[in-house]
Amino acid sequence: MIKARTALYIVLCLMLTLTSCSNSDSDEQKDKVTEAVDTIPMLVRQIKSSSKLYTAEYNVHKIVTHDDQVKLKGSFLQKQFDITLPVGKRKIAIPMDATLKAYIDFSNFSEQNIRRHGNKIEILLPDPKVELVSSRINHNEIKRQVALLRSEFSDEEITSYENQGRAAIINSIPQLGIINMAQESAAHILIPLITQLGYNEQDITIAFRKEFKSSDLPMLINKMSIENGNK
Repeated sequence: MIKARTALYIVLCLMLTLTSCSNSDSDEQKDKVTEAVDTIPMLVRQIKSSSKLYTAEYNVHKIVTHDDQVKLKGSFLQKQFDITLPVGKRKIAIPMDATLKAYIDFSNFSEQNIRRHGNKIEILLPDPKVELVSSRINHNEIKRQVALLRSEFSDEEITSYENQGRAAIINSIPQLGIINMAQESAAHILIPLITQLGYNEQDITIAFRKEFKSSDLPMLINKMSIENGNK
């Protein structure tokens, strides 16, 4: 009888110990969740302190070329004609170097950019922007080939070709993968910051509000920087 009571006592002790441990783990998880909620305002402040976060940079070299011939077009006796005059061709090659940068502006970042589900957290990044930081023409390296009977390229013509080159660089942005690089770079910077606040790396998601396509690129380009790059 004594042995039975002793066994029952041991079983009860084990049950109380397991219940205590279970409650302790539950309380610890609750404390962790409460702590995570309390850290969100701090997280917002730390991310906003980054202000403009540059995430990707591209140096682009392009040679803008142009060649033309003098043609005489019109109609005679209700017949159209297009005649190339034998005065020779003009050719020009303009080397251009430009620097493009992608960045994320966190100045308006708020708690609305953060989604939390239990211990999992998702950061919705502001839309990335791309700016033309600089563009440079080395006028000493411009190559011209002008036939004897043709006039030289005017400054206005050269400026027009330069603008066409800048426009071509802007149009090439979708092929550069600069948006994907911006997202990856932002993740490398923000994830260590978030883990310091107690989140596990596997519970952190860094994403944009949508998957940007090539057709979205024009609205992501900083128009002011393009204008400044043209100067």
